Amino acid sequence: MAAIDTINSSLTLVPSVQQAQANARQQDLIDQAVAEIMATADLHPGVTIIHNMLTDSVEHMSRRGLALLQTTMPALRALGAGYHAFYFNPADAADYLPKVYEMVQSMDSNEVASFFQQVRTTENPEYSWYFSSLRVLLRADDGTALLIITTACPVDPLHHVTHKVNRLLQENNFLRQHAVRFGQLTVREREVLRRLALGESAPDTAVALFLSVQTVETHRRNLRRKLGTQTSYELVEYAQAFDLI
Repeated sequence: MAAIDTINSSLTLVPSVQQAQANARQQDLIDQAVAEIMATADLHPGVTIIHNMLTDSVEHMSRRGLALLQTTMPALRALGAGYHAFYFNPADAADYLPKVYEMVQSMDSNEVASFFQQVRTTENPEYSWYFSSLRVLLRADDGTALLIITTACPVDPLHHVTHKVNRLLQENNFLRQHAVRFGQLTVREREVLRRLALGESAPDTAVALFLSVQTVETHRRNLRRKLGTQTSYELVEYAQAFDLI
């Protein structure tokens, strides 16, 4: 019995040893990849961030980024997954997370995800706009993403792009908040809404849609009731957010 127990014990240890060796090799690859990037990261414009997908934490960040956030690498690593909620505006996540997920799932090594996002840095007590591009830096033998590298560049707050991005973000937020109400509209009501938002009069809409003016006015009243709006401006917001105009 003692001999059998010894054999069983040895067989149990083999997978553990193999797993430890695989983990050590994987960590060596991670360390090597990080070292190669960080050797020149501080020479690049913007901020370079390497994210560890295994621990869901920041593996490394260039010195400029640490200075902007007034933090250290140990502090960033300690945040773990909380890093995103701590520094980034969660309102942006619904727009860029699907892009990141699609990129991670793709086995195309050249695929890049790019997007605007708001970051809380020492530049601004509120959020500052950054344009970020990221890609998978390292994969395991089975294709699992191990590291993601991101380059984040600040957007000039006085640049016209900043105002456009902010307007788009507001429209996206409006869309998510009012999708249920908009979904209650019929096809005809949406067409009436589109023409109303374009400044078309009720008689002109009636002629274009082969309706009576009274019917058009009824559609307009139903629009305001279903959407909970009081002004024409609010109706235009719906038309813009839901791509009617």
